Amino acid sequence: MSNASSKQAFTAFTEGLAAKSGQFSIGKDLHVNRLGFGAMRITGNGVWGAPPDRQAALNVVRRSVELGINFIDTADSYGPNVSEEIIAESLHPYPAGLVIATKGGFERSGPNRWTENGNPKHLREACEGSLRRLKLDRIDLYQLHRIDSKYPAEDQLGALKDLQSQGKIKHIGLSEVSVEQIQAAQKIVPIVSVQNRYSVTERASEDVLNFCEKHDIGFIPWFPLAAGKLSAAASALNKDAQQLGMSPSQLALAWLLWRSPVMLPIPGTSRADHLQENVEAVSFDVPEKIMKELATLGVKQHRKI
Repeated sequence: MSNASSKQAFTAFTEGLAAKSGQFSIGKDLHVNRLGFGAMRITGNGVWGAPPDRQAALNVVRRSVELGINFIDTADSYGPNVSEEIIAESLHPYPAGLVIATKGGFERSGPNRWTENGNPKHLREACEGSLRRLKLDRIDLYQLHRIDSKYPAEDQLGALKDLQSQGKIKHIGLSEVSVEQIQAAQKIVPIVSVQNRYSVTERASEDVLNFCEKHDIGFIPWFPLAAGKLSAAASALNKDAQQLGMSPSQLALAWLLWRSPVMLPIPGTSRADHLQENVEAVSFDVPEKIMKELATLGVKQHRKI
């Protein structure tokens, strides 16, 4: 990215549409606009292999920055490796103010196949691989994709703590964890973010969100636009969105941003028009009454990816 492009990107981060989502400081020093971009879908079918249109994937990543998004979430298992490679190809050298978060702890053997691997040796190798693919000397936010029950949690977190002490990781986050797991992890290393499944129709992690809000920990909801099949929340969402002139996805994102100041939604897409629609969610003025009504309608479901 040229110096001129970098300056344009920095201006977008402060003045672009995504800046209207509000700001949050991950770990007190990574200042991001709250609406981010999840880079899982810029891969092939089943989160496996290259995307069908690589140039379109590159364009989506670049467009996210133009729209003011300065928080991009990915993982070494997306592809595997493909998502990280496309991010680097799209944006490196990175503009000042861009935060790239990645994850380690899953291995892939095929489309839609996910195998936990919390072996400390694997985690160290995974981090080194992410550093190479992303062309970084240090990863701003490195998240343990899952706490693997096959290995002591303290050994998995200890490996990340060692990488942090070596300057290869700035901050550490967790994914799909309980309040008790966060508290146990905090005894080993500071935890600045948690990434759990959560949406207007999926509230199983409500206690985790409340804990994060109390302790100023960034909460990154994955699958933030879950449709919620045949649920009361989905029905209300569709009805309210139609009345407001919004898409259901836009209202779902607006609700997440309203729900908590520590909420950092990362909707993902492989299409530039869908990305534009997602970011435009911050432009709507949704009545408080509707937000409160939606807050009472969550359903509890669970799906592991």
